[in-house]
Amino acid sequence: MALTDYTKAYRLGKKDYQYRLLHGQQPTLQVLDDILPVRGTFSEVPLGLVQIPIDQIVGTKTGGRSNAFAGNFMPILRENTEFAMKWGRLSTSHVNEGIREPIKAYEYMNKFYVEEGNKRVSVMKFFDVVSVPGVVTRIVPKRTEEKENKIYYEFMDFYELSKVNYIWFSEEGCFERLQEAVGKKPGEVWTDEEKLTFSSIYTRFSAEYASKGENKLKITPGDAFLAFIELYGYEDVCDKTAKELKTLISKSWEEFKLLEGEEAVELKLDPNTEKKPLLNLLFPAVTELKIAFIYEKTAGTSAWTYAHELGRLHLEQTFPEEVHTLFYDNVTEETIEEAIDKALREDCNIIFTTSPAFVQASVKAAIANPDVRILNCSLNTSHRYIRTYYARMHEAKFLMGAIAGAMAENDKILYIADLPIRGTIANINAFALGAKMINPRAAVYLEWFSLKDKDVYEDIRHTDATCISGKDMVIPEDASRYFGIYRLEEGWPRIFAMPLWHWGKFYERMIRTIMDGTWKYDDDPSVKKAINYWWGMSAGVIDVICSQSLPIGTKRLVELLKKTISTGEFNPFSGILYSQTGIVQGDPNSSLTPEEVANMDWLAENIVGKIPKEEELQDHVKPAVTQQGVKQKEG
Repeated sequence: MALTDYTKAYRLGKKDYQYRLLHGQQPTLQVLDDILPVRGTFSEVPLGLVQIPIDQIVGTKTGGRSNAFAGNFMPILRENTEFAMKWGRLSTSHVNEGIREPIKAYEYMNKFYVEEGNKRVSVMKFFDVVSVPGVVTRIVPKRTEEKENKIYYEFMDFYELSKVNYIWFSEEGCFERLQEAVGKKPGEVWTDEEKLTFSSIYTRFSAEYASKGENKLKITPGDAFLAFIELYGYEDVCDKTAKELKTLISKSWEEFKLLEGEEAVELKLDPNTEKKPLLNLLFPAVTELKIAFIYEKTAGTSAWTYAHELGRLHLEQTFPEEVHTLFYDNVTEETIEEAIDKALREDCNIIFTTSPAFVQASVKAAIANPDVRILNCSLNTSHRYIRTYYARMHEAKFLMGAIAGAMAENDKILYIADLPIRGTIANINAFALGAKMINPRAAVYLEWFSLKDKDVYEDIRHTDATCISGKDMVIPEDASRYFGIYRLEEGWPRIFAMPLWHWGKFYERMIRTIMDGTWKYDDDPSVKKAINYWWGMSAGVIDVICSQSLPIGTKRLVELLKKTISTGEFNPFSGILYSQTGIVQGDPNSSLTPEEVANMDWLAENIVGKIPKEEELQDHVKPAVTQQGVKQKEG
């Protein structure tokens, strides 16, 4: 039996050895001493007795035994050697009673290198043992700016809390996200029961993920697992049966593919103008659509919801025979799944969820109902099963800033923002750049509606700013006139202009692509990216409305700027750009890419204020900020 096992292991070793040689790789075990940094640039930390994941044992500490094994730890010395006899005895011992004696190993960058017990590791790898006990010494390199080094330091912090060493990520910030995803606060230590639960579900997930074809993807199993539990919820995943888990992993595979790309979102800046085939003209793809709109608030209490409700009504007026719509309002993060289920029971074949906080539920519903088109209103959101949409409001905000710069009598402008999410920061910066273009001395004082214990309107009453940018639009049930660009005159606002979200035009054009069959043209199966429609003035979904109070010269300037932006002749984020902490773009002939604009996390140099932290915000806005929030980089 022992000789038979060794012969099988020997063949596996020779096969791996030859494969590595043919592909220009080192055919034998990695040697830690050969890859360690220069002495004095690392330290050693004893970890004591550790359960070592067998897959993470990749080599030996010194070169003495390296040539006895192929790179997969299988033996390559012939069957008649003393080495083979010892290996065989260990094999028999493992089968009869199990190998219990700990090995001795070094851990470096979350990989393990054996100092004592190479043959034991070889035998246990042959028998597909999951882990092996070992007395471990950690090699800690000095901090650097290299990505792998940063991830490793994040891992060490996570390990101190969880003692979990068998999960790894390919991007920074994931260990912190994992801590949050499993329901633990930052710095909170895991209990023994929590460790066992996590080990169980991660092992089950990894097995199903591997059977599906993990080698086809360039991400780690940890990357896939984190995305999976963030989508479905850690507790819900833990409760899944093996069959349910397998089904969900299979259905979620496109989501895992997105993790491979650095830019996982394809921003479509203008509507598709591809011509419809003649057959599509003769036989329309869809003749009747039932569309659901899901709102976070009501049209009477939220300008954002009111704007989308106007879009829904526009659809009904534009397609009175072909389209039937319904809406669900006052939906929360807790009730969104119920609202989507209601829409599905009503046989809706298109669902628009109009808040970034609804992304997770939208994706889950889309995976479960592949025949239903589900779109979520959020910017640069990376999910393959839904399409997302937003509007380039920063183009209108640049014009609004230009108006404010022209109308501010004392160079002070107050800008009141809502949520610190993707898109909002671009709006603020575009506004500040527009103001600076007209008035180089203009300073933009930034305030936030969504801060805790903050009465913004009280700040407005006491500000000495002569021009204010408030909410984008008024709602019918709100008698307030504090919206758009205005100046306070004897305590009352004098409106100069307001930006317009024309969601009706967006929804109309989107529904036409579905009705005429050109919807599918946006989806290239060879491109591993999510689709995000991000239309602007050129598509007519964004505009600026000027009041009679605005001087005629300023109106003409606004029309000129609007035309150049709509035609692409001018980009608000072109030329040399400065943030509060330094230069962002130094080339006067360059412009920020759409991706850089969408993910903007800095404030322009003429802005007085900051991007708030999540803990500073009101509780009811946190779901959207958690999903789409941005954090300003430290200077």
